[in-house]
Amino acid sequence: MSRKYFGTDGIRGRVGEDLITPEFILRLGWAAGRVLGNRGKVVIGKDTRISGYMFEAALEAGLAAAGVDVLLTGPMPTPGVAYLTRTFHANAGIVISASHNPYHDNGIKFFSADGSKLDDAVEQAIETELDQPMRTVASEQLGRARRITDAAGRYIEFCKSTIAAQINLRGLKIVVDCAHGATYHITPNVLRELGAEVIAIGDRPDGLNINAAVGSTHPEALQQAVLANHADLGVALDGDGDRLLLVAADGRVLDGDDILYIIAVARQAQQALRGPVVGTIMTNLGLEQALAQLGLALERTAVGDRYILERMAQADFTLGGEPSGHIICRDRTTTGDGTVAMLQVLAELVASGKSLAELSCPLTKLPQVLVNVPLGQAVAAEVMQRASVQQQLQLLQKKLAQRGRILLRPSGTEPLIRVMVEGEDAAQVSQLANELADSIRLSL
Repeated sequence: MSRKYFGTDGIRGRVGEDLITPEFILRLGWAAGRVLGNRGKVVIGKDTRISGYMFEAALEAGLAAAGVDVLLTGPMPTPGVAYLTRTFHANAGIVISASHNPYHDNGIKFFSADGSKLDDAVEQAIETELDQPMRTVASEQLGRARRITDAAGRYIEFCKSTIAAQINLRGLKIVVDCAHGATYHITPNVLRELGAEVIAIGDRPDGLNINAAVGSTHPEALQQAVLANHADLGVALDGDGDRLLLVAADGRVLDGDDILYIIAVARQAQQALRGPVVGTIMTNLGLEQALAQLGLALERTAVGDRYILERMAQADFTLGGEPSGHIICRDRTTTGDGTVAMLQVLAELVASGKSLAELSCPLTKLPQVLVNVPLGQAVAAEVMQRASVQQQLQLLQKKLAQRGRILLRPSGTEPLIRVMVEGEDAAQVSQLANELADSIRLSL
């Protein structure tokens, strides 16, 4: 379906440009209220970037103009908004966030009443309404707004409820990096309430420092903190709390593939895994091989947690995720949730008596290199089809033969082309990835 406004994960861009302006977000709130509200209520949450105040006010005004009541959570992880949307029986949930992007970007994401992503047809209906003149309902029909004063506490209790009540984390020293984002007041408290000794970093948001050299996209700060504090492990989330990376006691980073493997092993032992594990075309071949040794299958989708969720919902599968750290435990919640995924790993760590490194050691991943090529004003689809790029791609595929994979794809959230090469020889993989990236740069 051709979309005029919505991307693969809502609407996102640089603040003050294109669609990410107060004027457009006001109209978006009104249009969403017309389609989703039905004179009901909508939950609005946000991450910690400074522009969130401005867009929160714009959405609130637009929804009220459509006759929809608003429940405001303040800073709240994206999966927390999904949970609160369900528990308050709201018509929809809206998150103001650009996830792992810098502070100067922002975006709007939607959840349906059951806490899942919106169907394409609903997004299309909102786009259709956006092109209509904005009309305010009569004064007596205007929506009202109020704050959910216990939003953080409600979500913390939900997260804790996703593991067995007898699990406690006493004796574990855990460093948690909140990316100066929406989990700053959530994840450290979840861990403390479960008995862990917590060292928090990236927990001082100022509106401008979200994701800045911290969080799941910059695990170096967490690695240093784990080693410096002789911690048992580290946890890194992104700005809106739906991504998770882990760091073992020796400083080794575990990505989404490692986390998927650990949870899959635990669910299999509990006879609680329905269907194959769902990954994407970016999922490491090593995970597929390790799961096969356990008698488990891996099914791949296009890149994006949206597509993983769609496939899981279609077939009622329970576990899926991406190397980036979007982990979806559908037997626990409706969307990717970094804090919930973290707890599933910690529960297995406690139950097994093993370290994080020991839990992940049966998984051997193939060397994989990802290079991002900024596009500027160029269009990804056009660049990728240029003869020089295609010729270089075919040449490099012949060099790699049957010993690996090359993927070339546009980013769904940023003006980038992503080049991924995976194979048995790390040096060759790196060389081929950079050769293809250079070819793309020269074609721009």
